[in-house]
Amino acid sequence: MSALRIERDGGTLRITIAKPERRNAFDAALIAELHDAFADVGDARAVVLAGDGPSFCAGADVEWQRSAIDLTFEENVDDALRLYRMLETVDSCAAPVVARVQGYALGGGSGLVACADVAVAAADATFGFTEVRLGIIPAVISPFVLAKIGAGARRYFLTGERFGAADALRIGLVHEVAEDLDAAVEGVVGELLQAGPEAARAAKRLVREPLGTGDELARIAARLRTSPEGQEGLRAFLDKRKPSWLV
Repeated sequence: MSALRIERDGGTLRITIAKPERRNAFDAALIAELHDAFADVGDARAVVLAGDGPSFCAGADVEWQRSAIDLTFEENVDDALRLYRMLETVDSCAAPVVARVQGYALGGGSGLVACADVAVAAADATFGFTEVRLGIIPAVISPFVLAKIGAGARRYFLTGERFGAADALRIGLVHEVAEDLDAAVEGVVGELLQAGPEAARAAKRLVREPLGTGDELARIAARLRTSPEGQEGLRAFLDKRKPSWLV
């Protein structure tokens, strides 16, 4: 059975990890499914990543960890690369990604949160980079986490301690803590759907990729302004009407 539930709701693609009995923890099959789901989101204008049940994603599945104990060095490299490539695919997803986070988001689960463009957490969500307590380190998730929270990782990578939503908000791992999680997520999605579809994707590339020279940035701006979508958006503003993507 699939570990994911994928649903299309208008311009929104909803990808839900559906293993609540395992706290939505990673194993090889789930990693492969997440990679494939985010590799091609079609023309979705927003992607909501969620987890069924009381937890978002509690890190690595215990049975998967047990089976990995006897892997050779090269097999471990391959295993880690599959996780990295999945996270990279989420991080580089063409459409904006919103994470809906409740309960546990530990280890790789916190790494998955770091890959989202916008992360909204329940007040009782629990985070942690707990790898050092198992004698290992969060190497694979580190590029995504460091890009998100920078120096905030120094304490939590070293101690492996768990921390709550308020601290996750303080260090920038999440963007909002909400009592009504669904309402807050839908509010973010609603804001994303106000944007021009191509403009939203271009804005995401602008944030993720190194800034170019002034000449390069001017050409990017000019390309968007002269595109059909840019022309429609500017004319709609001047005409005091809704642009075509909102009609």
